[in-house]
Amino acid sequence: MKKIINTTKAPAPIGPYNQAVLSGNTLYTSGQIALHPETMELVIDDIKTETKQVMENMKAVLEAADMTFENVIKSSIFISDMNNFKQINEVYGKYFNEATAPARETVEVANLPKFVNVEISMIAVK
Repeated sequence: MKKIINTTKAPAPIGPYNQAVLSGNTLYTSGQIALHPETMELVIDDIKTETKQVMENMKAVLEAADMTFENVIKSSIFISDMNNFKQINEVYGKYFNEATAPARETVEVANLPKFVNVEISMIAVK
């Protein structure tokens, strides 16, 4: 059985999907981009600010499922320019304990929704 996870503290879905789905003890999040949850405006001043907004959105989704970044076992990071990897990684790393950080892949893609620079999705387990 699956439970739909939605919170007003993260951006509302902009298509036929939910912010996350809890199946048993496993949470599957949709990709988050740098939309401000209250205004639904993009926060793309610079790549660090953009990444921070993405991570704050993800934090809100995790919290809605009674989880934290400590519960995350896998992250997928999609970026439009691999030259931004170092700055994205710097912000992303602040949300995890390096010793217990999740598995991860980072992939450069041609385009992302709304032509943002970074999108992140995660899998977490209670």
